[in-house]
Amino acid sequence: MNYRHAFHAGNFADVIKHIILTRIICYLQKKDKAFRVLDTHAGIGLYDLTSSEAQRSPEWKQGIQALMNAKRSTELNALIKPYLDVINELNASGTLKLYPGSPLLARKLMRSQDRLTATELHPKDAVTLKSHFEGDIQVKAIELDGWQALVAHMPPKEKRGLVLVDPPFEKPDEYTRLASGLFRAHKRFSTGTYALWYPIKDLAQIQTFVDQLYNTGIKKVLRIEFNTHQPTNPPSLHGTGMIVVNPPFTLEEEMNLILAELEPILAPEGKGGFNISWIYNED
Repeated sequence: MNYRHAFHAGNFADVIKHIILTRIICYLQKKDKAFRVLDTHAGIGLYDLTSSEAQRSPEWKQGIQALMNAKRSTELNALIKPYLDVINELNASGTLKLYPGSPLLARKLMRSQDRLTATELHPKDAVTLKSHFEGDIQVKAIELDGWQALVAHMPPKEKRGLVLVDPPFEKPDEYTRLASGLFRAHKRFSTGTYALWYPIKDLAQIQTFVDQLYNTGIKKVLRIEFNTHQPTNPPSLHGTGMIVVNPPFTLEEEMNLILAELEPILAPEGKGGFNISWIYNED
């Protein structure tokens, strides 16, 4: 499948992925020491929800718009406030028009001592990405293959940080590249937090991916999945997943609370569900 960001900006998968990203960054901020975020497949950084790509199939209406319009508990609001604050800042008029990609979201959450490296291979997208951070000394936006960046930029000089790997799944071997890329990067930066996004479509393929992750021998691997409906035959996209290596100790509990409340909002037909489990949990 081809999961280009522009066609799916703000959909249910983005909402969950970006909430996880936000919770990890908020945890990293608990220490004064600087951290770096590496976004290996950064896209263009900012998305216009009125564009032809976003309007072709306006998935954001069942994603970020549904979340913003929903009645939410005090507990959920507290956990997703940093995420929604960024979106509200971008849409100060009150009309939802712009949605941040992961590099811009990360940048908005960073402190003065933190740094962002965002890489994007597509030449045109890389130019657009760079334009959003022009003159920003805390950001390096680079035209580069994300799979190369995943290893070449490890470890960051801060020796602390988050690596987000969010590929478009244009090639059939992306799951294998995720597992092998993680293994190689982790050997160079074993204390970092890694967040690997994947679409849920072919369950057999995902099970093979999970087995590959287990066989890496990496010890702290959390699996977070959310489905909007049940699997279909032939397979179609029905969910979103995130692997988090070295997750904050608070993340599992936070995501159980968050996803339980998001389920009726993002899967209103009552056919969805979520699962949070450990592929490997050993110190």
